[in-house]
Amino acid sequence: MGVDSSTQSCKVVIVDVTTGAIVRSGRASHPDGTSVDPEAWWSALQSAIADAGGLDDVAAWSIGGQQHGMVALDASGAVVRDALLWNDTRSGPAASDLTIEFGAEELAQRTGLVPVASFTITKLRWLRDAEPDNAARVAAVALPHDWLTWRLRGFGPENPNLDELVTDRSDASGTGYWNPESGEYDRELLAAALGHDAVLPRVLGPLEWVTDAGGRRVGPGAGDNAGAALGVGATAGDVVVSIGTSGTVFAVSDTRTIDPTGTAAGFADATGRFLPLVATLNAARVLDATARLLGVDHDGLTQLAAAAEPGAGGVVLVPWFEGERTPNLPAARASIDGLSLGNTTRENLARAAIEGMLAGLATGLDAIRSLGVTAERVLLVGGAARNAAVAAVAAQVFDVPVAVPAPGEYVAQGAARQAAAVLAGAWPDWAVAMDRDAASDPRPEVRERYDAVAARRAEEAR
Repeated sequence: MGVDSSTQSCKVVIVDVTTGAIVRSGRASHPDGTSVDPEAWWSALQSAIADAGGLDDVAAWSIGGQQHGMVALDASGAVVRDALLWNDTRSGPAASDLTIEFGAEELAQRTGLVPVASFTITKLRWLRDAEPDNAARVAAVALPHDWLTWRLRGFGPENPNLDELVTDRSDASGTGYWNPESGEYDRELLAAALGHDAVLPRVLGPLEWVTDAGGRRVGPGAGDNAGAALGVGATAGDVVVSIGTSGTVFAVSDTRTIDPTGTAAGFADATGRFLPLVATLNAARVLDATARLLGVDHDGLTQLAAAAEPGAGGVVLVPWFEGERTPNLPAARASIDGLSLGNTTRENLARAAIEGMLAGLATGLDAIRSLGVTAERVLLVGGAARNAAVAAVAAQVFDVPVAVPAPGEYVAQGAARQAAAVLAGAWPDWAVAMDRDAASDPRPEVRERYDAVAARRAEEAR
């Protein structure tokens, strides 16, 4: 069984251990918000497992989940306060404080990360400063998938053995107080954030396992991006471009990356390798906004974009509708450049939206490549990847072949693959179906024009 406990919902897949084929599945919703009572996740997990037919015939399981969320526990195993999720930005000033205190380069060397509001370390510093009484009660700090694994194994307030908390390399690497080089927690940074030391989940190796109350093997779990990498079968040389509400670009790398600028986070993956990652704020919503503007649905947007030539007749959309993280321009806004009486058509606007969104993600790929990571193939995932025009344009914007895996719950499937691996002692060779493959068809003029306009807009926004 594999689980994806994401921001929005809990998805469960039960798969055939030999083929990876999904036998049955279940789902339950999570509450909205950036601060959530973890008990809601526990309730959703139980509901999703029941919806999937239960655990009676399950031999092993693993949980993947949203990264960075702060689950603070007291000595009795009770949750101290609602968990702050990755998308809770109240800890932004704390991120700045920690960076000033230790220095961006030193933090990047020690943890692979330069603090931003999404990381756990900044949320702990916020807790120390904003809620000192709650901070003083904290006996252990876990992440969402750590805590759910602990609960499903039979621990909790009724059996509060905090030493049984476990995690994996990928989720530990998103905390801001774990060293990817040594594989050890940085206790000095933890104390600097929280104000004191605390129990942290034991970091299991890629094929290491524990057991639940029923004797089943339990995998280490994974952060959502590392789980997705497992699910799509990404290997060294692959770059996964995920086009959801926000965008992520991450690559499987055999060597650790360090980026003192903080553009690329130096995460670990779930196999013993590394997963440098760049995030953008504007992805699928760019297409949503453009479709609304043009009065069409997504199929209509596809048809319009397909009718325009590469380069959209010189029209360039810089898609910073909600500000941007890569580059770091929180106050920036979207803009359209290059309009003339001749090129202002619905077709060109549709294509410019797709090109701009993908060019922004390609900027993330450039950042990863600048760290010495090789990119041989792009795997395009996420809701917007199913758009045929997006896949076609991606082959022109990215200068490597593009493959689109068939739609699937890849984080949950990745967790299931890990569960199968701890059962067998080796990674299973499961086939991943592809919806389409596109040979590289680089149109450098698209990126050149976008980069020039984006550079001007960035200067204006600083």
